[in-house]
Amino acid sequence: MQSPNASQNLLTTLKTAVGLLDLEPNSPLKQDVIAVCDRLTSSDFRIAVFGPFNYGKSTLLNALLGEKALPIDLIPTTGAAIRVKYGSDLSTRILLSSGAEICETGTDVLKRFATLDDQRRMREDVAAVEVYCPHPFLQTGVELLDLPGTNDREAQDALVKDQLLTADLVVQVLDGRKLMTLGERENLRDWLLDRGITTVVFVVNFLNLLETDDQKEVYRRMRFVAESFRSQLPPGVSNLYRVDALPALRSRLKGDMAAAQTAGLPMFESALQSIVQAQRGQSEPRLPRVVVLANQVQQALQAKREAIAHEIATAEQTRNKKVEIRQKVQKLIKDGFLASATQCRDWLSLPNLLDRYQADVADALQRFDFVTWETNTLKPGWNEQKRSLAAWVYKACDFLNCPRPTDPWFAFPEAPQVFLTQDPPTTKSSSSSSDSTPVAIATGLGWVLGGPLGAAVLGGASYLLNQTTDTSASTSPTSAAAYTVQTQQACSEAAKDYLIRFSTLALAALRDYEITAEQIFNFSVPVEPLELSHQRHQLRLLDSTLNNLSDALASCITT
Repeated sequence: MQSPNASQNLLTTLKTAVGLLDLEPNSPLKQDVIAVCDRLTSSDFRIAVFGPFNYGKSTLLNALLGEKALPIDLIPTTGAAIRVKYGSDLSTRILLSSGAEICETGTDVLKRFATLDDQRRMREDVAAVEVYCPHPFLQTGVELLDLPGTNDREAQDALVKDQLLTADLVVQVLDGRKLMTLGERENLRDWLLDRGITTVVFVVNFLNLLETDDQKEVYRRMRFVAESFRSQLPPGVSNLYRVDALPALRSRLKGDMAAAQTAGLPMFESALQSIVQAQRGQSEPRLPRVVVLANQVQQALQAKREAIAHEIATAEQTRNKKVEIRQKVQKLIKDGFLASATQCRDWLSLPNLLDRYQADVADALQRFDFVTWETNTLKPGWNEQKRSLAAWVYKACDFLNCPRPTDPWFAFPEAPQVFLTQDPPTTKSSSSSSDSTPVAIATGLGWVLGGPLGAAVLGGASYLLNQTTDTSASTSPTSAAAYTVQTQQACSEAAKDYLIRFSTLALAALRDYEITAEQIFNFSVPVEPLELSHQRHQLRLLDSTLNNLSDALASCITT
């Protein structure tokens, strides 16, 4: 006997698995799983009667009930699944899709809500139809299910198939006048077996309309059909019965037991009672359908898992390629920047600056033209170095899609100035004793303060000109030349001091910019996208659920 714990574990795992499939609410697979799982633990016993239209399904059920509870006519009428349950009085309950209920005594209301319209279509606003009947067989917990015909419309066929999954016993009504073809028999068998429906009983109707010899031949061929469906039935219970439905109903209404016996009704009723008694409360007859559906869900889960795994692998491959490309480009850009930074540092080194510019700066100072030199020579040179550096950083920012940092910058040192405290010494002529302006302009030196000494002043640093106030010395050519040499030396020292401060400030700005650039170049692998993380989580859930479902199936099969 099946372990209740194993069955319950399978149900729980199966419902969880269906939830992971994200199926639509009206998905056939989802509805089948819900219906079959609910039935596995249900205590009642459901007998479903199905077959094509005009095969006498409703008439057969009325014969079993002993009254005309269900609509019967010469044309197909049943347009909904009608559940017949026990009730103290014959009554009907209609549940509409809107949630409204219609409850009436008797079953006349079925003609309005449970029959086909003029276009032979089922009503779309009916959710459930239930008939309550005071029959002893129903009082034992048996539920009869009258299904629409299966040879009319696709929607009706789908409804029938869904309902059959919930049945504990399937009664297939056959028309003795219309023998099943091989294809029909194989389709029916395959469809039932594919869904784990193995408890099937065949009832042959309308044999009374045939000649005696024809009846024997048809019944023999019908037995061949039934033998193709070896059902799980109690010992001694056949899966093929002859019941002439209409004569059986008439005899039951009249209370004619002999006529009912001739119509084959008592034997069929006895078989139903034996099956119900043998299988009531057992999950084994229902379990195969759960197993079949579990296998279908397992296949669907596996397909979804493979799809997600493929998506993850593709995303990882694409992401790894992007990271690899980013790393290669990053290295190229970083190497270019480092080379440019090395070149810039070399350009800013004090020895190179002094060698390149000190003489020019001193000369510009003597000519009162330092600003022009700074604007036309030094600043363009520094700007060229900055552009070379920033170009690599711009490339990195554009490639990595990040904001550009501020270019390297610093305030240039103040321009150096040389101030003299007295007129430069000149060679006196006979015509003038104080014509000093031309010489001063020629030497490029200005004088603004009086005093015994001259000073070249640059950023707080003073360069003393070793002059003498001796009038006789100052009037000699030698003194004038010495004064000029000292002036040139002061300008050279001022130029050196300026370049020292320029080098210090520029190198500091370069170091700061290198630190900023390093943060850009040394990018880490981007954080995994949220969607990819969600897919990984889904994959783990699917793997776990697949393992649990496999274990639950194995436990149910081996227990």
